[in-house]
Amino acid sequence: MKVLVTDPIADAGLDVLREAGHEVRTAYDVEGDALYDGIADAEGLIVRSGTDVTTDVLESAPELVIVGRAGIGTDNIDIEAATDRGVIVANAPEGNVRAAAEHTVAMTFATARSIPQAHARLKGGEWAKSEFLGTELNGKVLGVVGLGRVGQEVARRLDSLGMELVAYDPYIAESRADRLGAELVELEDCIDRADVLTVHTPLTSETEDLVSDAELDRMEGGYLVNCARGGVVDEPALAEAVADGTLQGAAVDVFGDEPIAPDNPLLHTENVVVTPHLAASTEAAQEHVASSIADQVLAALEGRPVANALNAPSIDESAFSRVRPYIDIAETAGRIAVQLFDERVAEVEVTYEGEIAEEDVELVTASALKGVFRPLEWQVNAVNAPRVAEERGIEVSEIKRHQAEDFQSLVTVAVKHGNGKEMGVCGTLFAGEDPRIVRVDGFRVDAIPGGRMMVTRNADAPGVIGLIGTVMGEYDINIAGMYNAREAYSGEAMTVYNVDQSVPEEARQELEADERIISTRYITLSDE
Repeated sequence: MKVLVTDPIADAGLDVLREAGHEVRTAYDVEGDALYDGIADAEGLIVRSGTDVTTDVLESAPELVIVGRAGIGTDNIDIEAATDRGVIVANAPEGNVRAAAEHTVAMTFATARSIPQAHARLKGGEWAKSEFLGTELNGKVLGVVGLGRVGQEVARRLDSLGMELVAYDPYIAESRADRLGAELVELEDCIDRADVLTVHTPLTSETEDLVSDAELDRMEGGYLVNCARGGVVDEPALAEAVADGTLQGAAVDVFGDEPIAPDNPLLHTENVVVTPHLAASTEAAQEHVASSIADQVLAALEGRPVANALNAPSIDESAFSRVRPYIDIAETAGRIAVQLFDERVAEVEVTYEGEIAEEDVELVTASALKGVFRPLEWQVNAVNAPRVAEERGIEVSEIKRHQAEDFQSLVTVAVKHGNGKEMGVCGTLFAGEDPRIVRVDGFRVDAIPGGRMMVTRNADAPGVIGLIGTVMGEYDINIAGMYNAREAYSGEAMTVYNVDQSVPEEARQELEADERIISTRYITLSDE
């Protein structure tokens, strides 16, 4: 498969993909039509911050499976558009955590002790010792905005210097903050109490200009450090706050527009330390990030779970082998159920019984939804199936039961309508790996799922199966397998036929003309 790399990454990542047999093409600084042409037949795309993955880019890549961001921030990738198209978006959040944390600490010291300014004066021939009176960090309050991976590492390092820790993060548990020795507070309280405020949030609609004039006014006499994402801190407001003495200083590694414009006020404000987005720029970090994102692209191309997928269900690699067979079973059950259902689907219910109920089944449920929507949607997969359900207003529910009658594990996919009608299909594994459909709408069957199938409901009466076989023969349809079940003697029966050819409407009409045939339904598990 082809993987396009449009921003430079370490050779360690490229080697991982090439050694796996994939074609890796590098096209740095490509844009416009050249980017569209380059990605047209690519299954994988690896970028950093230099490539904008827009709707137009995604529309130009019909074969694309995954976009890998070699780093943490993904604000240059339209994740919503990728999800709509079933494209996985993954990042590499671990690879440069240590490097970003160390740079944040370095920038904190640089601004608190005016190190760059003193360096420049001394290089210029001035011994300006009396003009630089620094601030010791010991005993001061560190405010951490965003207590994620990098924020936690910064907190640990500066805590060891004797700083008191307060943190704002609406998405982290208080117990986690407690283990770090940080007091979890609201944003206003964090800003009010901080002598040094460090920012570690992604850039989203919620965090854009999160720290602006009002927030900076509350930080009188403090310092601000931003090595996270440009745009989280209002740059003109920060420059003004430092220039008028509200803040003693600031240190900034990231900017709203990069490369930074020459007229950006942060470049011309004394006591503002700036670096050109260097937080992740260490040799070790670049190798870790490249290898991590390459491993995830490789996983996606091989159909394995992607560890850091941002818009798709994921699962630990060690657990994947246990649930993998049920992914196919759930999808198959969903495809059968929806093709047997005559009503509009208002709800999809996935029930797990037995050993499978002990596992992380998010990926299995997504695959069940994929099966339900596959006959209805041109392009649906486990990435966008939950979105399709949400857009259609379809309720999705999971039920787990830790015991399964007659089976070690059982997965049931039921499609329902608000009027109470539903269709449920149950699947399991025989002998550990052999998939079986064992119930259809309450009828106990033992059907091998695959290819083309016809399901009939008929009176449990002599001659019915013979009639069906005769009609199928008249239409040159070979029956590869047959699985019969009935409610009770002389009651209603259901038969599942595996067939080698499609069943035309004329054949079904001829069967249904016999009063003993209640209904016939031709279904396919292929993409014919």
